[in-house]
This record gives sequence, C-alpha cells and structure tokens, in this order.
Amino acid sequence: MTISDAARRSLTAIVLAAGKGTRMRSETPKVLHAIAGRSMLGHVLAAAQEAGATRIAVVVEPGRADVAAEVERVAPGASTHPQAERLGTAHAVLAARAALEEAADDVIVAFGDTPLITGETLARLRAPLAEGAAVAVLAFEAADPTGYGRVLTDAAGRVTAIREEKDASEDERRVRLANAGLMALSGTHALALLTRIGNDNAAGEYYLPDAVALAVGDELGVAVVRVEEAEAQGVNDRVQLSVAEAGIQRRLRRSAQLGGVTLVAPETVFLSYDTVLERDVLVEPHVVIGPRVRVGAGSVIHAFTHLTETRLGEAVSIGPHARLRGGAVLERGVHLGNFVEVKNAHLKDGAKAAHLTYLGDAEIGEAANIGAGTITCNYDGVSKHRTVIGPGAFIGSDSALVAPVTIGAGAYVATGSVVTEDVPEGALAIARSRQSNREGWAEAKRAALRAAKADKAKT
Repeated sequence: MTISDAARRSLTAIVLAAGKGTRMRSETPKVLHAIAGRSMLGHVLAAAQEAGATRIAVVVEPGRADVAAEVERVAPGASTHPQAERLGTAHAVLAARAALEEAADDVIVAFGDTPLITGETLARLRAPLAEGAAVAVLAFEAADPTGYGRVLTDAAGRVTAIREEKDASEDERRVRLANAGLMALSGTHALALLTRIGNDNAAGEYYLPDAVALAVGDELGVAVVRVEEAEAQGVNDRVQLSVAEAGIQRRLRRSAQLGGVTLVAPETVFLSYDTVLERDVLVEPHVVIGPRVRVGAGSVIHAFTHLTETRLGEAVSIGPHARLRGGAVLERGVHLGNFVEVKNAHLKDGAKAAHLTYLGDAEIGEAANIGAGTITCNYDGVSKHRTVIGPGAFIGSDSALVAPVTIGAGAYVATGSVVTEDVPEGALAIARSRQSNREGWAEAKRAALRAAKADKAKT
C-alpha cells in the first residue's frame, strides 16, 4: 500500500515522546535534540503526517511545555497526553487512550527518538492492516541483536510472539530478527488488545510487543514488515545522536545529487531537512546549510560558506568564507565574494560585494557595487535601522553607511567615507577629512626618533 492508497483509510498515530533521556546529559528533553536542523520528535511527526495520519497524539512527560510547543509547531492540532508513571510502552500508549477511543481504521505507534523513520516505511507498516492483519510489527535483521526484543516465528514463518531479551530463552536469544518497536494495529482491535496486556515479566512492565501474542491467541493475523537496521535505530546518547545525524546527512546528500546538484566533496557538506537546491547548483567543500535555505538553479556556493534562513536566486555566486543569515535574499546573478556577511538584506539582480563586507538590514539595488571593507552600521545600541542603496550605485572601499540612510540610484560614495546623510541620485558623497601633505616631514621625524633612542641607550 502506498502513501496515497493509505490516505483513503483513517489513521491515528501515537508517538511516544516521554522520558528524560538521562544518557544525553542535557537539560533539553531527549526528543528535542536536533539532527539536520529539526528536532528528533519533529522528524517523527513529519513522517507520521507523510504516512497519512489523520490524528496525531503525543505522549509526553508531565510539565514539558517545551515538548508540547514543538508538537504544536510541527503538527498543529495534534494532542498531547502526559504519562505520569513510566510502566512500559503499552502503558505509555494507553496514556493516549482518549485518542484511541476515537474511531480510526488504523493505529500506528511510533517513538520520538527514532528520527530516521520515513513516512514511506510507516505506510508499509500499516499496509498489512488493509489486507486483514490485526497487528503489524516492524523488524530488522540485527548485526548484533543483543539488547533487542526478538521476533519469533513458527516453522511456516508466521509471527508467534515478541520476546524481550531479559525474558528470552537461550534459543530465542540466538534469533537475529529484532523488534524495531514500531507497531501498527487495526483500529477495530487496538484498544481491546492493549488493555489486556499484563506485566507478568522480569521488569514488571506493560510491554507493547505483548499485543502480538494476544493477537495470535485470538487467531488474528499478525504481520512482520522488515526495514533496514539503520532506519529503525533509536537515539539514547550523544554518540547515537551523531550516528543519526550522519545517517540523515547521507540521505539528504544523495537526494540532492540525484536531483541534479553537484557536491564536490559530499561528506563535508551539511544540509538541513528543508534545504532546497535546484538543478545545476554547485556546492564546494566545507559548506554548512542551516534551516530555511533555498538555492536557485545554476548557483555556486564556494567553500567554507555558512547559510541559514536565506534565499538565493538563479546564477548566484557566493563565497568562499561567506555567511548569510536572518532573511538574506539574493536575486539573480548576485555575486558575493570572500568574507562577506549578509543579514536581513535584499540584494537585487546583479548586485556585487566582492570581499570583506557586512550588509545588515539593507536593500541593495540592481547592479550596485559594494567596495571592500564596506559596512552598513545598522544598530545604534537599542534599535536596528535600514540602509537603502539604489540601482547602479557605487560604494567605495572602506565606507561606513550609518543607518537609516539612503544612497540614490547611480550615486558614488568616495572611498573611506562615513556617510550619515542621504546621498541624492547621481551625486558623489565625500565624507572624510581633506588630505594635506607636509614635505620632508617623514625624514625629520625618523631623525628625531633615532636621536631619542640613542640618548636613552646612554643612560
């Protein structure tokens, strides 16, 4: 069943996001740690939405307003449900009982710390439900199954149970088919199965996988859906967080390359979950792209450049060592060279700033040229102010434009000027002291300095 096919069936997604995540050694809740510019929980919620979830319920630790805010930001309208006691995964799912009691064709249970799970995989997981299964479990062939629950099957390959390792026999521990934890349940049977799960096990907890044995005992269909181990991995510490980051970066880079983007050294380029790179974009090594960045066709991002909250038009060239942030917009053919920083500024077609420049809170007109060392002085210590540079204006090197200020179309600003007043269209602004030359001054000065040095050496 494809995602589009699944959309014809109602789906409730229960996402378990409770737990302190003490191994993260952080004041930040585990599920709010980010990979590729998005929280782990955000990735899982997005996957549930892609899979066609018509209702999302998130189980959270009590009092976590920050987690609830992230849920609302990523999945507006989703409900949150506190889990006061942590008595196992089935107990956690039943914390969202109100959502389960609302009719749905399918129910999926996912985890807020499995950020690499995709909407496509969740759609595959629920597909057996449309074919009559009451339960479908996600599983993988583990290179080392130690620590995982084992998916047990009979001689015919039918699933009979999922056994937690601490409750498994020696023969069962040799099974390599591991439970990924995620599960899909028929809406018809979900609540009845979950409420019958007991805690007669070594940990005294209510295990969600026990729904499998109950379904088998009721002669209901149970299916297993396989996934690559890497996609199903959970994150419990900073080491695993970095492994997940590496995994999603490989996925993002591959997608960009297959879409017509050249990454000269892919392993050195870092993208965000929402990065858009259009066809024939070239990205040189050691580039970092944060959230909310779109790069137009044919643009070049040179090495050691950092972008966030930025939109580039077609045929733009930036870097090396450029930094764009905070709502930077560059239209077609803009050129920014080395050590140029742009923040909350709009550069129109063909504008140029070749090197060593800061453009903050500014509007730069078409084909304007910004000389080396130019800065817009946009902050007065209390408020930000805007600089407007007209089309075709020429700003000489080492100029300071003290906002609010407007440089008219085609105007010139002389090198080294500190501009504090508007410059009319087509005018020349000179805002510096007049040069004066004193003939012979340098040699006389040197002689005086040498004499003073000699006198000091005698004392």
